Amino acid sequence: MTLKTLLSLRNNPRALVMGILNVTPDSFSDGGRHDAPDAALSHARKLIADGADVLDIGGESTRPGSDPVSAALETDRVAPVIEALAREWDGVISIDTMKPEVARVAVAAGATVWNDVSALQYAPDSLSTAAELGCEVILMHMRGNPKTMQDAPSYADVVAEVCQDLSAQAMSALAAGVKPENIWLDPGIGFSKNLDHNLALTANLRAICDLGYPVLYAASRKRMIGEIDPSATHASDRLGGTVALHLEGVCQGAAMVRVHDVREMVQALKVQAAINGARA
Repeated sequence: MTLKTLLSLRNNPRALVMGILNVTPDSFSDGGRHDAPDAALSHARKLIADGADVLDIGGESTRPGSDPVSAALETDRVAPVIEALAREWDGVISIDTMKPEVARVAVAAGATVWNDVSALQYAPDSLSTAAELGCEVILMHMRGNPKTMQDAPSYADVVAEVCQDLSAQAMSALAAGVKPENIWLDPGIGFSKNLDHNLALTANLRAICDLGYPVLYAASRKRMIGEIDPSATHASDRLGGTVALHLEGVCQGAAMVRVHDVREMVQALKVQAAINGARA
């Protein structure tokens, strides 16, 4: 199944919920908890039971300061999980990777979405691979790479510059043969951005939605919440902030949100949709 099919089948107006499944030992929030295949599948089943529309499976941490891993190791982490999950679930599976060779294996295993934090800029053949695979792609905004991206992020006008960068990246994808209906955009909250940048992008997400592509908003448990509320020292303390940010993202026009806490987010979106229905 694809995201566009899922949106067309939706019987209620709430945004799609993408559940995060990190098959890594070092992701910022849940690293090491689901890196064994059995643990990953168990957590995937929980996310599905909690109401996830999409599962985003990643085998390489992209937290600030993280070190890259080889394509072979990343593939070894994600491929068995995707294969097993595709055999028992007909929902949308997304591969969270920058590497085209990992995306190839993941799509062959059953993924139908390529979620790329580098917006298909990581490798020379990323764009052509996305066009060849014909899968949906999520182009996320980032400057630099995860190792160095938070060293000194700087923008004169973060909203205008992110819009400009994402528009250019979408045009590059189109020129390479990616179908326009297969393109999603993501402002990259927390990627090469400080708190003020993240807040400006959240408050003005409509500008990115107005570029003409569906938008994913992803700020689950991120550092910005702890910067606003210093008592939230651990990522698991940031549920309230996560829900608040994502509800605002949906109000601004986001078609999908990416979160760790699926059940709570689904419930919040159902309540939001009910309120909007009463208002209408």
